[in-house]
Amino acid sequence: MRYIAAYLLLTLGGNQSPAAADVEKLLSSVGIESDSERLSKLISELEGKNIEELIAEGKEKLASVPSGGAAAAAPAGAAAGAADAAPAAAKEEEAKEESDDDMGFGLFD
Repeated sequence: MRYIAAYLLLTLGGNQSPAAADVEKLLSSVGIESDSERLSKLISELEGKNIEELIAEGKEKLASVPSGGAAAAAPAGAAAGAADAAPAAAKEEEAKEESDDDMGFGLFD
Protein backbone atom coordinates (compact mmCIF):
# COMPACT_ATOMS: atom_id res chain seq x y z
CA MET A 1 0.00 0.00 0.00
CA ARG A 2 2.84 2.36 0.79
CA TYR A 3 4.20 1.99 -2.75
CA ILE A 4 0.87 2.80 -4.31
CA ALA A 5 0.39 5.78 -2.00
CA ALA A 6 3.86 7.11 -2.84
CA TYR A 7 3.24 6.57 -6.55
CA LEU A 8 -0.04 8.48 -6.34
CA LEU A 9 1.55 11.31 -4.39
CA LEU A 10 4.21 11.64 -7.04
CA THR A 11 1.60 11.75 -9.83
CA LEU A 12 -0.36 14.38 -7.91
CA GLY A 13 2.86 16.35 -7.65
CA GLY A 14 3.17 16.45 -11.42
CA ASN A 15 5.31 13.41 -12.23
CA GLN A 16 3.03 11.52 -14.63
CA SER A 17 5.30 8.47 -14.82
CA PRO A 18 7.29 8.03 -11.58
CA ALA A 19 10.23 5.65 -11.70
CA ALA A 20 11.19 3.21 -8.95
CA ALA A 21 13.96 5.58 -7.87
CA ASP A 22 11.41 8.39 -7.43
CA VAL A 23 9.21 6.23 -5.21
CA GLU A 24 12.23 5.02 -3.21
CA LYS A 25 13.38 8.60 -2.69
CA LEU A 26 9.95 9.68 -1.46
CA LEU A 27 9.61 6.74 0.92
CA SER A 28 13.12 7.15 2.30
CA SER A 29 12.40 10.82 3.01
CA VAL A 30 9.88 9.69 5.64
CA GLY A 31 12.00 6.81 6.95
CA ILE A 32 10.41 3.91 5.09
CA GLU A 33 12.63 1.26 3.53
CA SER A 34 11.64 -0.04 0.11
CA ASP A 35 11.40 -3.60 -1.13
CA SER A 36 12.85 -3.30 -4.61
CA GLU A 37 11.08 -6.45 -5.84
CA ARG A 38 7.60 -5.22 -4.90
CA LEU A 39 8.35 -1.74 -6.13
CA SER A 40 9.61 -2.94 -9.51
CA LYS A 41 6.48 -5.09 -9.90
CA LEU A 42 4.25 -2.07 -9.20
CA ILE A 43 6.17 0.11 -11.64
CA SER A 44 5.98 -2.54 -14.36
CA GLU A 45 2.20 -2.99 -13.79
CA LEU A 46 1.56 0.75 -14.02
CA GLU A 47 3.94 1.47 -16.89
CA GLY A 48 2.20 3.24 -19.75
CA LYS A 49 -1.12 3.52 -17.92
CA ASN A 50 -3.01 6.67 -17.00
CA ILE A 51 -3.64 6.83 -13.24
CA GLU A 52 -6.86 8.83 -13.63
CA GLU A 53 -8.28 6.17 -15.96
CA LEU A 54 -7.28 3.38 -13.55
CA ILE A 55 -8.99 5.16 -10.68
CA ALA A 56 -12.14 5.68 -12.76
CA GLU A 57 -12.19 1.97 -13.70
CA GLY A 58 -11.77 1.06 -10.05
CA LYS A 59 -14.69 3.27 -9.03
CA GLU A 60 -16.91 1.58 -11.60
CA LYS A 61 -15.94 -1.84 -10.27
CA LEU A 62 -16.60 -0.77 -6.68
CA ALA A 63 -19.99 0.61 -7.65
CA SER A 64 -21.10 -2.87 -8.71
CA VAL A 65 -20.07 -4.47 -5.39
CA PRO A 66 -22.94 -4.92 -2.94
CA SER A 67 -22.25 -2.82 0.14
CA GLY A 68 -25.07 -3.85 2.43
CA GLY A 69 -27.38 -0.96 1.59
CA ALA A 70 -30.34 -3.28 1.04
CA ALA A 71 -29.79 -4.95 4.40
CA ALA A 72 -29.78 -1.57 6.10
CA ALA A 73 -33.02 -0.61 4.36
CA ALA A 74 -34.86 -3.67 5.67
CA PRO A 75 -34.57 -2.72 9.35
CA ALA A 76 -35.61 0.82 8.50
CA GLY A 77 -38.72 -0.54 6.81
CA ALA A 78 -39.38 -2.80 9.78
CA ALA A 79 -39.04 0.19 12.09
CA ALA A 80 -41.59 2.08 10.04
CA GLY A 81 -43.93 -0.91 10.24
CA ALA A 82 -43.39 -1.07 14.00
CA ALA A 83 -44.23 2.61 14.28
CA ASP A 84 -47.54 1.93 12.51
CA ALA A 85 -48.20 -1.02 14.80
CA ALA A 86 -47.54 1.01 17.98
CA PRO A 87 -50.88 2.91 17.89
CA ALA A 88 -52.73 -0.36 17.30
CA ALA A 89 -50.97 -1.94 20.28
CA ALA A 90 -51.88 1.07 22.43
CA LYS A 91 -55.52 0.70 21.44
CA GLU A 92 -55.44 -3.00 22.35
CA GLU A 93 -53.89 -2.13 25.71
CA GLU A 94 -56.64 0.41 26.37
CA ALA A 95 -59.24 -2.18 25.46
CA LYS A 96 -57.72 -4.64 27.96
CA GLU A 97 -57.72 -1.99 30.68
CA GLU A 98 -61.39 -1.23 30.02
CA SER A 99 -62.28 -4.91 30.10
CA ASP A 100 -60.54 -5.27 33.49
CA ASP A 101 -62.65 -2.43 34.85
CA ASP A 102 -65.78 -4.20 33.66
CA MET A 103 -64.84 -7.31 35.63
CA GLY A 104 -64.97 -5.47 38.94
CA PHE A 105 -61.33 -5.78 39.95
CA GLY A 106 -58.08 -4.16 39.00
CA LEU A 107 -54.41 -4.51 39.67
CA PHE A 108 -54.42 -2.30 42.76
CA ASP A 109 -57.79 -3.32 44.28
